[in-house]
Amino acid sequence: MRRLGVAVLALAVLAGLAGWQALRLYRAPGPLAAAAQVVVPRGGTEVIAGTLQQAGVIADARTFAAAAWATRGEGPLRAAEFAFPPGASLAQVLEVLRAGRPVQRRLTIPEGLTARQIVAVLQETPGLTGEVTAPEEGAVLPETYAYQWGDDRAALLRRAEGAMLVALNTAWTERAEGLPLATPREALVLASIVERETALPEERPRIAAAFLNRLKRGMPLQSDPTVAYAAAAGGALDRPLSRADLDRDHPFNTYRIRGLPPGPIAAPGTASLRAVTRPAATEDLYFVADGSGGHAFARTLEEHNRNVARWREIERRRADGAAPAAR
Repeated sequence: MRRLGVAVLALAVLAGLAGWQALRLYRAPGPLAAAAQVVVPRGGTEVIAGTLQQAGVIADARTFAAAAWATRGEGPLRAAEFAFPPGASLAQVLEVLRAGRPVQRRLTIPEGLTARQIVAVLQETPGLTGEVTAPEEGAVLPETYAYQWGDDRAALLRRAEGAMLVALNTAWTERAEGLPLATPREALVLASIVERETALPEERPRIAAAFLNRLKRGMPLQSDPTVAYAAAAGGALDRPLSRADLDRDHPFNTYRIRGLPPGPIAAPGTASLRAVTRPAATEDLYFVADGSGGHAFARTLEEHNRNVARWREIERRRADGAAPAAR
């Protein structure tokens, strides 16, 4: 009987030592040298363990699997992209997989892109899945959107389209009185033109005002970006405009038509939407590049012609400076 008691005591001691060793191993720092983001796939504990071992997050897949099984009451392991801190213990790794927030990625859709270009951005963005077709021109709000690895491209696109509806409705609701725009869509069309005319945020309200003043007077908008859109068949033109482009009869050629073209030419941002619905208070009718990245504005044709002459002189000097020296 005494021998049995000694044996039981010895087993208890051994079990305690084993438990202490397991707990020490569970809480010990892991092999990860630096913080890492890992895409944890679906497929069960063995698949997850193999992925984490290959990424250097854990030292041994079997030990991880045993720890996951022993703590299974704390919840299932999730498949997503997770961030793991350097030296993460098995306890920390399992906590991340069960309760951690998946990595939030960011996708920025730049202002002024065409629908085709937006599709290209979505297709080139890592971590998104599924096919996506081109949206209606101007239907997407340029913005930065959060997403997670494995999210659907079409779903993200729908979010961007919904954001545009909200932004356009807000701009239209807050519009100034007396605008020569009958509908939110007309505001969207003009905003897309303003977006493509300038990269300077401070210029947008003034450029919008010049276009609105021309619309009020029944003057053609004469916007080069609309001609480029027509010449590229809805894409992005990779060459300078030609005289033939300007003379071409086309619904988007605002040198040949009066009023707005039939649709947007790009995706305008909120600043351009705001610019056309709350434009600057100015009587400007004309503008031309000023050589510094901005534009020179004018109320009269005579003043505009002087600005054009100055711009052409700048272009001539630049061309002379770029020309090879005579031999």
